[in-house]
Amino acid sequence: MIPRYSLPRMAAIWSDENKFQKMLDIEILACEALSSLGKIPKKELKKIKSKARFNVKRIEEIEKTTRHDVIAFLHNIAEYIGSSSRFVHQGLTSSDVLDTGLSIVMRESADIILEDLKALKEEFRKKAKKYKYTVMVGRSHGVHAEPTTFGLKMALFFDEIDRCIDRIKRAKEIISVGKISGPVGTYSNIDPYVENYVCRKSGLKPASISTQILQRDRHAEYMAEIALIGATLEKISTEFRNLQKTEVREVEEPFGKGQKGSSAMPHKRNPVMCERIAGLARVLRANAMASMENVALWHERDISHSSVERIVIPDSLMLLDYMLNQMREIVKGLLVYPENMTANLAKTKGLVFSARILVELEKKGVERRKAYDIIQRCAMKVWEKNINFKEALWADSDFIKVVRPREIEKFFDIGYYTKHVDRIFKKVGI
Repeated sequence: MIPRYSLPRMAAIWSDENKFQKMLDIEILACEALSSLGKIPKKELKKIKSKARFNVKRIEEIEKTTRHDVIAFLHNIAEYIGSSSRFVHQGLTSSDVLDTGLSIVMRESADIILEDLKALKEEFRKKAKKYKYTVMVGRSHGVHAEPTTFGLKMALFFDEIDRCIDRIKRAKEIISVGKISGPVGTYSNIDPYVENYVCRKSGLKPASISTQILQRDRHAEYMAEIALIGATLEKISTEFRNLQKTEVREVEEPFGKGQKGSSAMPHKRNPVMCERIAGLARVLRANAMASMENVALWHERDISHSSVERIVIPDSLMLLDYMLNQMREIVKGLLVYPENMTANLAKTKGLVFSARILVELEKKGVERRKAYDIIQRCAMKVWEKNINFKEALWADSDFIKVVRPREIEKFFDIGYYTKHVDRIFKKVGI
């Protein structure tokens, strides 16, 4: 069953219709290769190509008896092809068709994910440029650290999505491999030429060596890359959720007309889209772990991986497609409140300038440990007495011994923290 969160294009790729079509394509390509080797008469190949088709409901009906999906599929296409069907699947094993078909479907899915990532990257580029110099407080441990800009935060996400694009390209490459090498990979009943032909026509590389199956480290790597992209989306979602807290409220995810936040509290505007993405990222990680457990199979193969893959691979790709589209919707409609960023920056009464002032004292020859003690002593008074940092500094006798009155204002210049923004944007490629 296709999950309800699936988007149409990805759902179509993972439909039974597409799965069996890929299997039929592979069977016909194998017949073409065998025909070119003189193993199938040309007239029989022509009959196979003109008559070959399938019906998903009929396959399901046959499978109730055979309890084997590939055999049910072969029985069904034989019903259409007739006596020429004796040439179909000649020398092949089920996994030749299943694994090669799965590789094609996973490659097609990667192309959709790539489109999603590029679209999301563009939304971050737009937001980064728009808020390039919108100053806000940077936080470490959740506590005010130093000023930064919201544009830099968006540029950071832009850059990470760019790495996600590289990851899915690697995933696509690692899975773009097929095998048509028979029951244990020795080509006992099939000429290696058939594998080369089928893979070339399908846009795949032939596996250098295989058993009855393609080795599952490939699928595990693919799924790990999917999970990593999910982790990035969770990271971004978590940042937006934190910035949407009532006490912070520097950004909000879009809140549509007629949308409701709580059945009990009509005032609520909750970051539900971000929370959904953060939760689904956990599913991607769990599915990646299941794929890693599929790597160790018995001898030339067992079937324990198959039942797992029928769930985790399509689910992960449909989930990621959904998550990326949700994130693009969030970023595109993100509500940004620069006035709250300014207000929050001022809440710590100038403490965010402490590192710069520490550096200035060092420049004046004050030994670092002593300079740190002076600045920290003044900073603690701000926390304890709720006074302005400038006031605390001017009240400190050690500080005023080394700082001239006209110098103090430049120490609190916000431009000090934005002077390299252009350079950073250039490095990122925005």
